[in-house]
Amino acid sequence: MRIAIDIRQMSDYGVATYTRNVVRNLARMDHVNEYFLIGMVERLNEVGELPPNFHCVPFEGHDGNTSGYFDFRRTVRGFQCDLIHFPQMFWRPRMPGCPYVVTVHDLLDYMYRNNSQSSFTRTVRFHLTRRMLHGAAKIFAVSNFTKQDLTRLFDVPPDKIEVVYNALDDRFLLGHATSDDRAMIAERYQVNYPFILYAGRISPHKNIVRIIEAFSALKSELAKNDYVPDLKLVIIGDQVSKHPDLRRAVIKSAVQFDVRFLGFVPVDVLRIFYDLAKIFVFPSLYEGFGLPPLEAMAHDTPVVASNVTAVPEVLGNAAVLVNPENVFEISRALYRVLLDQSLRERMKAAGRDRVRRYSWQTSVRSILDVYQAVASQSAAAASRS
Repeated sequence: MRIAIDIRQMSDYGVATYTRNVVRNLARMDHVNEYFLIGMVERLNEVGELPPNFHCVPFEGHDGNTSGYFDFRRTVRGFQCDLIHFPQMFWRPRMPGCPYVVTVHDLLDYMYRNNSQSSFTRTVRFHLTRRMLHGAAKIFAVSNFTKQDLTRLFDVPPDKIEVVYNALDDRFLLGHATSDDRAMIAERYQVNYPFILYAGRISPHKNIVRIIEAFSALKSELAKNDYVPDLKLVIIGDQVSKHPDLRRAVIKSAVQFDVRFLGFVPVDVLRIFYDLAKIFVFPSLYEGFGLPPLEAMAHDTPVVASNVTAVPEVLGNAAVLVNPENVFEISRALYRVLLDQSLRERMKAAGRDRVRRYSWQTSVRSILDVYQAVASQSAAAASRS
């Protein structure tokens, strides 16, 4: 087979992590088929050395304009590819000239972000997305929840959707923080106190305002018995400045001296924060999968997370699950997990078991099987015609 993979979105953090791990594991597993990685090839440095059957194809054209659309199509057709994999859902027409498969991570743009667009734009985008999904030879959904959403919102036949779970990036599987790591965090970030951690995107659906409110209620409850008086809330994620409601929530909740916004931190630093946190809190309102809680579990950090969308499917009984719209339920869960040592130990063991359920090797084997099936069906159809 000759397979193209669109790597133009590797500048985006979530899609970049997915694409990097798919490419890396395909390179380890498949030395027979030819792969053409089309996009910003400098982003592939993080993948590592690629075998000779992988070809990097520099391409900077954007599919938002006409020239970029036709240039991309000519590039794919020039390599006579049997199929192309788009690692992210799209709505602008692409028509690559060969069968395509697409990965759907979530349907957030059709849930929480819709209100920022005009009704005309929403309608056009919805119908173009539906056309794209129905035109795909196969769709990879990262959870059963996402598969159900695809069927419900876009009327995609269930047998067209293959559930292929995400897994952890190798960089979160490097073991625990060392004494030097702890010293670096204390020196560089001035974090030398116990803390509850949130890490991820800064977005309304991540429910960070309620995290702050729940933390404030937790501090009040702890103060009654003088428990953990120096406990802080650390929030890691960029673009905080675009969400002034977070600062207002901190002031309104009277925890301005106990909440730290650290902005973006690189993965090698983030893994240390996971390791040092007392609890990882993740009461998200919507997730197509949700990797951060698993990343925390890989570092033996107990997790309090929401009981909606894909989160229960991914975390199972390894986390304490709460109603994300109930601040006091979140606060009570944090209190319990913080102070109940036997519960913490059980959660650490359950978290380690949960992390082991997800493997990029297993997921990419499923992806490769779909590639083969799609190419075979296409070849059979061509021979009949």
